[in-house]
Amino acid sequence: MIYFDNSATTKVAPAVLETYTKVSQQIWGNPSSLHKMGEQAYLLLEQARKQIADLLGVMPGEIFFTSGGTEGDNWVIKGTAFEKRHFGNHLITSQVEHPAVLNTMAQLERLGYEVTYLPVDKNGQVNPADLKAALRKDTILVSIMAVNNEVGAIQPLKEIAAILDDYPRVHFHVDAVQALGKGLGELLSLDRIDFLTFSGHKFHAPRGIGFIYAKAGRKLAALMAGGGQEQNQRSGTENLPAIAAMAKAIRLLLTDEEAKVAKQQAVRKMIYDHLAKFDKVTIFSQLTPNFAPHILCFTIDGVRGETIVHAFEEFGIYISTTSACSSKKGTISGTLAAMKIPEKIATSAVRISLDEANNDKEAAEFIKAFDILYKRFAKINS
Repeated sequence: MIYFDNSATTKVAPAVLETYTKVSQQIWGNPSSLHKMGEQAYLLLEQARKQIADLLGVMPGEIFFTSGGTEGDNWVIKGTAFEKRHFGNHLITSQVEHPAVLNTMAQLERLGYEVTYLPVDKNGQVNPADLKAALRKDTILVSIMAVNNEVGAIQPLKEIAAILDDYPRVHFHVDAVQALGKGLGELLSLDRIDFLTFSGHKFHAPRGIGFIYAKAGRKLAALMAGGGQEQNQRSGTENLPAIAAMAKAIRLLLTDEEAKVAKQQAVRKMIYDHLAKFDKVTIFSQLTPNFAPHILCFTIDGVRGETIVHAFEEFGIYISTTSACSSKKGTISGTLAAMKIPEKIATSAVRISLDEANNDKEAAEFIKAFDILYKRFAKINS
């Protein structure tokens, strides 16, 4: 079995699962309880928070645990909208964001907020000049992802941050779900970024756990009311086993990060170079520095994406049709539509997404299967 769908979700690392199991079995007290077992749980909770903060170079008080990327995006966007309503009701995002961002923005529009959706170029990247032109006196939030989950385009966060230096009241949120451990630490540590969203299952932690970075001094309205956990910002008993496991996963992920990134780049290049030889193949992800090392999006002209996915599955190779969150709905890629790719081509789009466990041998097996399928599809379409 070859698993090339890591942008959808990753396999829980054995050491991470061991931590999860150990905490579940040995430290089951509620971190909010006053007794010794509660204190033990609380100390582990704060230890995990500090470990994550240290790895990211931020303060422990700037880390807030969530259930994952969708909750994190919703919290930052709605939390900003509600908290800063008296300053304005205008938000800016791009046309190629994850549905967790786009659908949240749509909800806010129904509540009377105004949203500007920035267009993208042929590579799926926004133009900082468009952002600058869109800023208004009543703008309260800019939300731009770090890495596009469908084609792997890296957004110009540094240039956007420079523009927003002149707008200190505007919150700057970055969906970094696809970015952690991909050699983008310099971008994610930009001082002008106010909020970052992360999801554990994208880097070998369990599903249902994530966190946001919220810069000290930046205020969000709390969306989860209850017992006052997470500095009264996100109520609900903390999922301690998953939090401890996630801290372990991040430490493992960032160990030898440069070598892991280089390995993914090499595997991606091997596949890219082969696909580029075929006339009926269109590749949307490039090998340039403005694309992430782990995502490769392409089409086989005239063959629907779901057909390609199931054909590779016959060889024990698992890929996806762009975003896993919308793949079963049968809709075309929102990113490719924003890139003005014709629908006939966009419906053929599939995505390979790698992690550090993938290797050249797997790439060779993929290439072998591709050659067989390409000939099969050519007969069908001739």
